[in-house]
Amino acid sequence: MKYKLVLTEDFEKQFRKLDRSIQTIIVKWIRKHLENCEDPRASGKALSANLKGYWRYRIGDYRLLVEIKDKQLIIVAISIAHRSDVYEQE
Repeated sequence: MKYKLVLTEDFEKQFRKLDRSIQTIIVKWIRKHLENCEDPRASGKALSANLKGYWRYRIGDYRLLVEIKDKQLIIVAISIAHRSDVYEQE
């Protein structure tokens, strides 16, 4: 069964602040790896400590944080930011 990607308002706000070239790279990566995927955990890594329950994906120097909801078959995009800043937001 395939998962559907859902974007939060926070994600969309952060995404709009990025350079257009970075946005293009991120969109291509998401289309290839997450849209309609059958196993969203295959290319991600589970987080721990205060971010337990979330997964992260490396997209160059940027990190995409998501929550995977298996019962509803959705991937909720929580945050996108440079790797030096992304974990401070939560």
